[in-house]
Amino acid sequence: MQMYDAGQIYDLPDGAGHFGPYGGVFVAETLIHALDELKREYLRARGNAEFQAEFASELKHYVGRPSPVYHARRLSEHLGGAQIWLKREDLNHTGAHKINNTIGQGLLARRMGKKRVIAETGAGQHGVAAATVAARFGMECVVYMGSEDIQRQAMNVYRMKLLGASVVPVESGSKTLKDALNEAMRDWVTNVESTFYIIGTVAGPHPYPMMVRDFNAIVGKELRTQMPEAIGRQPDAILACVGGGSNAMGVFYHYIQDPNVELIGVEAAGEGIATGHHAATLCAGRPGVLHGNRTYLLQDPDGQIIETHSISAGLDYPGVGPEHAWLKDSGRAEYVSATDQEALEAFHALCRFEGIMPALESSHALAHAMKIAPGMERDQVLVVNLSGRGDKDMHTVAKHSGIKL
Repeated sequence: MQMYDAGQIYDLPDGAGHFGPYGGVFVAETLIHALDELKREYLRARGNAEFQAEFASELKHYVGRPSPVYHARRLSEHLGGAQIWLKREDLNHTGAHKINNTIGQGLLARRMGKKRVIAETGAGQHGVAAATVAARFGMECVVYMGSEDIQRQAMNVYRMKLLGASVVPVESGSKTLKDALNEAMRDWVTNVESTFYIIGTVAGPHPYPMMVRDFNAIVGKELRTQMPEAIGRQPDAILACVGGGSNAMGVFYHYIQDPNVELIGVEAAGEGIATGHHAATLCAGRPGVLHGNRTYLLQDPDGQIIETHSISAGLDYPGVGPEHAWLKDSGRAEYVSATDQEALEAFHALCRFEGIMPALESSHALAHAMKIAPGMERDQVLVVNLSGRGDKDMHTVAKHSGIKL
């Protein structure tokens, strides 16, 4: 049941960074000044025509935007029912949506006079994007990455190093994205005067959830123009995978006020939610505080964060952006999940029917589209935000297919 006016949801967060009861700032006192400074500078930049023009130019000439929309005609015919379209973020420079946000934050870091940037990464795409932007603007770059993710994303680790970044393995906890974010936060506390922290998702303390969303909202803004040109109207539903949630917020944001378009976020059900080996935070979690903001978390009865599992490193996170938490509670967006096996089947289907290799993260959203399309009418349209390409996942897919590379 909808609890909040869609127009008001679109205008969030409030001045303190709240999306309803979620978001806010829960950090050590040593970071308050840095966050206040970041908020001031971002709000100035957001209203600065020169900054926005440079951001738009970088997106066009460096990233390669606008990314196209593509009708997955053969896959749609195979499934029957609704037509599946893809927003091709996999065609961006570096191969994912992450570059949209890192370009924006890189420009902001330069505007603030920061010479060193740090980042955390799971699947490696944000790390690659941060390293790319640091090389583009001549900055030192340090990327924190869980040692488990380093093993399954070796190609992206090498790409980061080629771009000049230092990759720091994180051995604590589950050795995945949550732990990498913890270490990046510690670095920032220690080096706050010289360092800009490029957060890769719509989580963290205010203003990060707002700022990352705004930089990546170019995806939905383009789609609002592209779909009427392609089909004469807006789609019936938009689907996107959700880990922290940056790619989903990027495509959802400009549709929040359009009640005729259903918004569906797809989380990682891993081996099945009932098994406990999953990363479906909105489907199975409850509110708490982690990494500087209040949101839905996967936690035990004592409030301790539990380890997550997903075949996709980028979805292997026990929290989610606070705006997604409020979209869920308000009823404006629906959140479902797809298992490892369903994601793998969707990965192979897109390869076979369309000659497109999706990231395993994006494959979760595609899996749900493939599940619901056959029960819909042939003139209905689903858009899947194809958030990244699958080159980075070849070893993981091969391993689960019993093939040794």
